[in-house]
Amino acid sequence: MRACYPFLSPSVRFRVLLNLVALSFALITTCANASPTSPIEGAEYTMLSTPQGTTSAGRKVEVIEFFMYHCPACYALEPQLLNWIKKQGDNIQFKRIHLPHRGEDDVEAHLFLTLEALNLEGSMHAKILQYWHVQHHQLTTDEDNIDWAVSNGIDKTQFVTTYRSFSVLSKLHGLLRLAQSYQVTSTPTLVIDGRFVTDPGLIQNSNPTVPAADLDQAMLQVADWLVLKAQAGK
Repeated sequence: MRACYPFLSPSVRFRVLLNLVALSFALITTCANASPTSPIEGAEYTMLSTPQGTTSAGRKVEVIEFFMYHCPACYALEPQLLNWIKKQGDNIQFKRIHLPHRGEDDVEAHLFLTLEALNLEGSMHAKILQYWHVQHHQLTTDEDNIDWAVSNGIDKTQFVTTYRSFSVLSKLHGLLRLAQSYQVTSTPTLVIDGRFVTDPGLIQNSNPTVPAADLDQAMLQVADWLVLKAQAGK
């Protein structure tokens, strides 16, 4: 299964295990009829037990990608995801949430939230992925983040002030609870309309004949279907 899993506490790991066991039983009964073009709940996607509020207006559907900068699967998905977002156009409102890999003080998530606060996340996202996955450098400390920001033309004083601000630290320390409310434990994961969740692992489990290289595209086909389903209910 191609996915990245963050550090999870023993209690969270136990809850995840119970969810996976339940999902496995569901997949056994639905796998025979599963298809990315005709998704089945419990196979290609799941529904949140508690739907989350969305910020999209009108008939736009909120789509959230839970990701991590260091995640190879997220990097591999990125080109297809960007094409999918472009194709969806005004149908969706897209945003990213960085899953906290190392808990409440995750350095990668801290960088993401700082850039988001500076309205630079969009323009810097590709550069960070290149830094990790092409240049093979890691951002694992606060000093790494500051040095990277300065080397990419961001004012050091502004970056550090924002990095240490109450609003950014509050969001950082609440990320783990936020991820748990969306029942997300691996990346990449897509959450559509605050209700529907899909990821490459679900697609792989329910469609074992789909080649690994095609799992991302299959997940985006499921996302197409879920966006239409969400719009139909608006």
